[in-house]
Amino acid sequence: MTAGCCLHDQVVTVAPLLLAWALKPILDEPAMKLTLISALMLFSSVAISAETYYPPAGTWQQVSPQSLGVNASKLQQAVDYAIASENPAAKDQALVQATTFGAREPYDQIIGPMSVRAAANGMVIYQGKVIATWGDTQSVDMTHSISKTFLTTVTGLALQQGLIHNVQDLVGPYLPSASDLFASEHNQQIRWDHLLRQTSDWQGTLWGKPDWADRPEGEAKDWPNRPLYTPGSRYKYNDVRINVLALATTYVWRKPLPVVLNERIMQPIGASSTWRWHGYDNSWIELDGQKIQSVSGGGHWGGGMFINAWDLARFGYLFLRDGNWQGQQLISQDFIRAARTGGSAKADYGYANWFLNPGRQALPAAPESAVTFQGAGRNVIYLDQEHDVLLVARWIGNGDELNQLIAKVLAALPKK
Repeated sequence: MTAGCCLHDQVVTVAPLLLAWALKPILDEPAMKLTLISALMLFSSVAISAETYYPPAGTWQQVSPQSLGVNASKLQQAVDYAIASENPAAKDQALVQATTFGAREPYDQIIGPMSVRAAANGMVIYQGKVIATWGDTQSVDMTHSISKTFLTTVTGLALQQGLIHNVQDLVGPYLPSASDLFASEHNQQIRWDHLLRQTSDWQGTLWGKPDWADRPEGEAKDWPNRPLYTPGSRYKYNDVRINVLALATTYVWRKPLPVVLNERIMQPIGASSTWRWHGYDNSWIELDGQKIQSVSGGGHWGGGMFINAWDLARFGYLFLRDGNWQGQQLISQDFIRAARTGGSAKADYGYANWFLNPGRQALPAAPESAVTFQGAGRNVIYLDQEHDVLLVARWIGNGDELNQLIAKVLAALPKK
């Protein structure tokens, strides 16, 4: 820490005390005392928040690793490893779909846009500054299931706005009477929290895809008549059900979710205009006399969020800073606390797509408090508040590569 920074901290700490001493006669009045204490607390929080760097739109400060005490040689080893560990799968995402999910699942028809991705790319951000980048970080590619994190964020904004009163509310009553998404006795039990945590066990067909067609379990003959589980009791990663959340949230907002995301999150954090959030060819609805598209929460059958690494980094940085951007609380801390808390059905998974690290089992190299947003391919946003590190890694291998990359990045940081 620089001498200037230390002096600033001393001023922030001492200034309110000196002011309180000088105003002691006034402080004897209880009402005035409360008013002044509130003002002093605000002064302190504003002064401290001014120390946090937030990148302006269109730019992000890049500094040498050495200027922040980072071992440049070790950091370069991490970058070299990220490049060498690129996922060997085909770059054409439609081809990957056909040879992975499509090879195992019925109803595998692609109904949304796909793309041909760039090579491995990403960046390391430490103490708010970019200290390393690699590959084509401007390439706008599919991000697959990181789309889910954008979706649950928009649902969180609906909670914040009061459009959804409580995550424990049943979802059905929030939808128009003509909707049959939650009409069955089984689906009537589903609450917003169940959809957010992927524990709803919603049963039905949406956009031509039955719920059981995504990652089907057991024998093929039993798929259409799968056993039902009480909503909230069982976790199942399922894009049909996440798309139900997208449609339900669209009904609540009464406008396209990309518009909500752009107005409430992406513009305030200075994201570019190049990202696009797609739905399916057949996911159009009429809402208040307008034809709008319900977006996808992933790229399983195409669609989802298409975005570059810089905009992913801005989105991740918002959550690294607990939803605050330059003093403005864009997403509530209550929502973030819930999102990063594991559910009763799966302790290492919060809201979609918050992957947690209890017991450091998922990522042994990372602290237990670390969070990742992950999508197929493999797309990753790594949030590490303990080390003040944000890592974006795109198209890295699906095995232990992420853990190894994190280990190499953290090894380059100055020792505490």
